[in-house]
Amino acid sequence: MTIDLALFLALAVLAVITAAMTIASPNAVYSALYLVLNFATIAVLFLLLNAAFIAFVQIAVYAGAIMVLFLFVIMLLGAERVETRPSLPFQLPLAVTVTLSLAVVLSYALLTGQVAAGEGAAALAEGFGSPRSVGELLFSRYLVPFEVTSVLLLVAVVGAVILAREEKRS
Repeated sequence: MTIDLALFLALAVLAVITAAMTIASPNAVYSALYLVLNFATIAVLFLLLNAAFIAFVQIAVYAGAIMVLFLFVIMLLGAERVETRPSLPFQLPLAVTVTLSLAVVLSYALLTGQVAAGEGAAALAEGFGSPRSVGELLFSRYLVPFEVTSVLLLVAVVGAVILAREEKRS
């Protein structure tokens, strides 16, 4: 096992654990902090892929600006604690079944060697991961998905504020 593979596996486990803790934490502030840790872990994974610019953007934009906005909205709305509601009867068996299925598939792939190891790192194109190449792709080939994502984020924030506000009775 190479050092790159060991580092990747350790970071992958940490990313999965922090993602699970983001969902499982009953406190919204702790969930947001676990999400920041998840973003940092993914940024290090981007560094392993020689995508330093994307790693920097991951930290600066997501772990910085977006999470500050999320924490501001959480604190503004006073939604630190989530009220537990009874779950639907099919949720737990379905979650256990999907989790076990994924674990079996992953174990099979790792134990039988069906994971594509490759012959080494492929040669990267000139300027791969640079701000210029990312900007050219983002604002030419991926312009519509970029704009749709921005509209979806705006709608999600507005919807969260509308759902969480208390109605004033006159």
